[in-house]
Amino acid sequence: MTYVVRGLLALAVLPLLVALPRTAAAQQTGAPAKVAFVNMQRILSETPGYAQAESTFTKEMASYRSEFQQLQAKLDSASSAFESQATLLSPAARQSKRAELTQQQQQLESRGTELQQKIAERNQELLEPLQTRAVAVIEKLRLAGGYAMVFDVSSQSNSIITADRSLDLSDKAIAELKAPPGK
Repeated sequence: MTYVVRGLLALAVLPLLVALPRTAAAQQTGAPAKVAFVNMQRILSETPGYAQAESTFTKEMASYRSEFQQLQAKLDSASSAFESQATLLSPAARQSKRAELTQQQQQLESRGTELQQKIAERNQELLEPLQTRAVAVIEKLRLAGGYAMVFDVSSQSNSIITADRSLDLSDKAIAELKAPPGK
């Protein structure tokens, strides 16, 4: 999520970069501002620990999905039973059953919302350390390479159509993330 927000922010600043193609340091030397890009999805997928985090998340998602499906099946069954018996019930009993079904539907929707929040929180919990580390490595590469900006080309909302592949820092970031600590 952090890298998506940063990527969108970088895209919003792109017109400013084009209009003012030189940073303060570049203005003094007369050199144009340098930009680079990364594929953050690829970097994260190749970051040590990502596969384990993804596996954990997938298992937890399956249990949440199973719970929701069981609740949905219970509601569907109660609804079907009501439909088949509705003509046999008195108007008061029909009204009471409809109220019960409405309450079950509201409970299902509420639980669905709770599960979605849990999923989002758990995803953030598992991925945030990996994202933070990847962003720190990319920032280090940005500073070392003298780049004014680094764009994320993995998001669907990026507007970069083509770019010089030599500006892709993804391989360097992955290599640094895979390197033993302290190297």
